Amino acid sequence: MELEPAWKARKLDIQELEEIRNDACENDHIYKDNTKLFHYKKIAQKNFLVGQKVLRYNSVLKLFPGKLQSRWQGPLIVTEVFTHGAVEIESEELGKWFIVNGQWLKPFYENFQAHKVEKIHLEPP
Repeated sequence: MELEPAWKARKLDIQELEEIRNDACENDHIYKDNTKLFHYKKIAQKNFLVGQKVLRYNSVLKLFPGKLQSRWQGPLIVTEVFTHGAVEIESEELGKWFIVNGQWLKPFYENFQAHKVEKIHLEPP
């Protein structure tokens, strides 16, 4: 006769733990969705055209930085653009081609000219 109230109490405790677990799972899904949206907002959409010259980020120099060494290699030529941001590039010098993520590339601007800045000297009043 005393076992029945104990079983009912035990069953209620198990149901309460199940509700807590379900709430935790739901909160976890909400958190993951929010962090995914935040991550995708940070990604810049880059569009490349076939034949365009680009520079590729050298991730080896991120681990072993040279003091004045550029982290960008190139120029490389885009030979094909795939879906989801993948890009096939070819080296002009070596003739090798490989596929990289478009986030590791940036456009190469030829004949870039810096504008001269005019200095204006102000006299004290």
